[in-house]
Amino acid sequence: MSRVILKNLIPMIIQPLLNIAEICARKGLTQVVLSPGSRCAHLVLAFVRHPQIKTYTITDERSAAFVAMGLAQQSQSPVALVCTSGSAALNYAPAVAEAYYQRVPLVMMTADRPPEWIDQLDGQTIRQQNIYGRHIKGSFQLPVDFSHPDAVWQAGRQVNEAINRAVDDTPAPVHVNIPIREPFYPTPEQEVHYDRDVKIIEVISQQATLDKPTWNRLLDQWDATENKLIVAGQYPYDAALLKALHHLQEDYNVPLVGDIISNTHQLPRGIQYHDTFLGQSTAHLHPSFCPELLVTYGQSLISKSLKLMLRQYRPRYHWHIGTETQVADTFQSLTHHIPVRPTYFFSQLFSDLDFKNMLDGEQDEDNPFANLWQDHNQRAGRYVAHFPFAEHTFSEFEAIQAVMQQLPAHGLLHLANSMAVRYANFVGLDHATHPETKVFANRGTSGIDGSVSTAVGTALAAPDQIVTLITGDLAFFYDRNGLWNNYLPPNLRVVLMNNHAGGIFRIIKGPKDQPELEEYFETQQPLNAQNTARDFNLTYGLVQDRAALQTQLAAFFEPGDQPKLLEIETSSVTNAAVLKEFREGF
Repeated sequence: MSRVILKNLIPMIIQPLLNIAEICARKGLTQVVLSPGSRCAHLVLAFVRHPQIKTYTITDERSAAFVAMGLAQQSQSPVALVCTSGSAALNYAPAVAEAYYQRVPLVMMTADRPPEWIDQLDGQTIRQQNIYGRHIKGSFQLPVDFSHPDAVWQAGRQVNEAINRAVDDTPAPVHVNIPIREPFYPTPEQEVHYDRDVKIIEVISQQATLDKPTWNRLLDQWDATENKLIVAGQYPYDAALLKALHHLQEDYNVPLVGDIISNTHQLPRGIQYHDTFLGQSTAHLHPSFCPELLVTYGQSLISKSLKLMLRQYRPRYHWHIGTETQVADTFQSLTHHIPVRPTYFFSQLFSDLDFKNMLDGEQDEDNPFANLWQDHNQRAGRYVAHFPFAEHTFSEFEAIQAVMQQLPAHGLLHLANSMAVRYANFVGLDHATHPETKVFANRGTSGIDGSVSTAVGTALAAPDQIVTLITGDLAFFYDRNGLWNNYLPPNLRVVLMNNHAGGIFRIIKGPKDQPELEEYFETQQPLNAQNTARDFNLTYGLVQDRAALQTQLAAFFEPGDQPKLLEIETSSVTNAAVLKEFREGF
């Protein structure tokens, strides 16, 4: 009799867990990254067997979470993660923090022990509730017992709420913790099915707008200020936003400054060489570059020179445009938070200015402030393009410039942290040759972890485009497990700048002057990537001089049936010397 009762109870116990997959599919969450484990078996089977959901299984949870972030960035929709209990959930944490500051929607579903077994020395048991602290938008705990209809209702409601919270006006990760009792696996005769009447809570999206009196007050302040500057932080490629910004620049001569991760290099008049001309040698000009009205949008900035200048010479007004509830006062000058999307704001701003000026009969006048920015940007651009690398020993700066010049015009570019993203910011991308190149970097927390995995996720999500990762050796070897999966796509290209050290520490002030530099800061290492490429079946090439680089680059970006890795070896000492001369030469 007990066997019959147990057999009848099993479907009732696990059906709400199986229905999680159906709820996700109905709400448009159709990509799930799984990591192996027994306690999460019901969830794994529910997602794998669902006909509308694409699943990947990646053993290393740290890598799995960054792959999921790359997938979510490309699809612009939430991606779920599923893991077993214990430290597996903790391994998601670096990617969770990165996704939180990059506004990427991830839904972590962590299997857990029943609550009575927490802290009882049972295997793979830790305190999983609220494990990601304040780096998520919401934490949800599902019931452990579904014998009462209210518990089934609660589970469905919480999964809906979690997904809705992840994708609202400010996307971010959420956590669903799911305590699960044994048995973990269905019996052979059990069939996985999904209830058709699962609970679905739909959110009707509505874009935030500004009323007419508010717009009039902003326009009055706009008109009352003479020198205006737009600064774009990290932001995904947005064609409609770029169109609005282009009109503002062309018709009203408003300078726009954007790092390479702002995806504004497509603007012909965009300021992208500011890191070169705002260096120490031009510090006496900084007061002239400071606006009266600063308008910002997006997240983080790469350029320390720009940040320091705007902190020292603060604008009278600083508007930040964005729907996030918590706004960073990066330049210590914030006066207005305008909680609308940048595309809406700049499109409406141009429209209102156009109409107002038509009524007033105003003519566009010469703008000395904008001309100052444009003149220096053009000079810096010419300086970067014609810097005499050939007169120096081959360096990673020269190599990155060559790689970026030959990037596929419609590809995707991922930049690892430390020096790779900084060199790329000096070099920039030409709007004429790379009008649709989209740029990504893990600049939410700016760590070196996860850059390989994130690029892999991007390549999986964009199989028809070449995805190029430019990375340093420490970031690459730190995340080598990003290549440890069965899904490496042939469109992935990895450019590894190997100077056998953490080269940034030879460049920044402080560590370069310490006698312990090489052992304790640069952490010199002898590795190369040939064995890694062989282990994970990547086409491998090695470059040690400029002639070999030019010979190999064209073939490197050609389509093929395998991912490719190009390792470029340079000297950390030479790299620091060349960069020093570049900075001092402008």
